[in-house]
Amino acid sequence: MRFLAFTAGLIILSPAVRAADGDSIDSVMKAVYEVISGPAGTPRDWVRFKGLFADGARLIPVRAGAPAVMTPDEYAQHAIPIFEKSGFYESELSRRLETFGNIAHAFSTYESRHAPAEKPFARGINSFQLVKVGDTWKVMTILWDSERPGNPIPEKYENR
Repeated sequence: MRFLAFTAGLIILSPAVRAADGDSIDSVMKAVYEVISGPAGTPRDWVRFKGLFADGARLIPVRAGAPAVMTPDEYAQHAIPIFEKSGFYESELSRRLETFGNIAHAFSTYESRHAPAEKPFARGINSFQLVKVGDTWKVMTILWDSERPGNPIPEKYENR
């Protein structure tokens, strides 16, 4: 019983999705980058993170040519030990956006750093699929691949 009370208290006290997070495609994508970025050992706001995603959402990194499919909760569980040991800051360099009705697709070119002023240790493209649920934009899928030898980021995705 104490565990349930403790858990309920954490949920009530945790900062949840901010009202403006889903106001636009830009705001929900910015919120994703904000939540995952921070110094080593600093807990991320996983309640806010989960709230940015639509029901049934998936995060899918492509590793060694094979996709690894995760829910937002599975992504958080995978990321927590990594973020405890290393700082991680991901920022968007450019975006190519297509929209139709209540759906959107954005190719979001990113850089990843261990500290804000450091040289990037990784670059790649996050492919966001978004859906408008009522008046709120939510992430349905993030599919990403990293730049590496033989897989450079095309110039058209580096420019705003």
